[in-house]
Amino acid sequence: MIPDLPTFIVFVVAALVLLVTPGPAVFYIVTRSIDQGRVAGIVSTLGVGAGTLVHVVAAALGLSALLVSSAVAFNALKYLGAAYLVYLGIRKFLVPDELEQPRSLKRNTLARIFYDGVIVNVLNPKTALFFFAFLPQFVDISKGGVWAQIIFLGVLFVLMGIVSDGTYALLAGSFGNWLKGNLRWLRVQRYFAGTVFIGLGVIAALSSSHRK
Repeated sequence: MIPDLPTFIVFVVAALVLLVTPGPAVFYIVTRSIDQGRVAGIVSTLGVGAGTLVHVVAAALGLSALLVSSAVAFNALKYLGAAYLVYLGIRKFLVPDELEQPRSLKRNTLARIFYDGVIVNVLNPKTALFFFAFLPQFVDISKGGVWAQIIFLGVLFVLMGIVSDGTYALLAGSFGNWLKGNLRWLRVQRYFAGTVFIGLGVIAALSSSHRK
């Protein structure tokens, strides 16, 4: 179930880099933290994590049967996933972020904030596509238990996401007033993220033929 050490290290590093790069979920968490404090930010973080977990389970159910069906399907999916990651990177460079500075949200109960966090990710098709492109790059079908491998890596990704997003929530809750006027600095992430996506895609494409 657990990948070999080199693969595991690459996964952790890649996941960490991707997680600390702000995106729509982070902006939602930051906004909640600024408007209603650190507790609301942490609750929204947990909601986003729960929503991400839904995509992990869906990816495991959908990918496991495909990956074990044939080597051709496995390699095809890996190459498509690699191409998708490169596409995301190029898009980051060519298309300016569409994220606007978050506006104040209506104050809600913690239960509602958690639910909204879940919806933010569950209804985001890009999140689903990302997991279908990202997780297979670290699966070794020769070890068997493909479903278990995907779940393990996915849950690890979710837990790392809760830590990184929770850090954003705590910082935003503590420095909310300052962040309200200085959120533009988050926009520079697109260049960093673009490089990471392209790098992952190239590495995945070059390593695809070695995973059989």
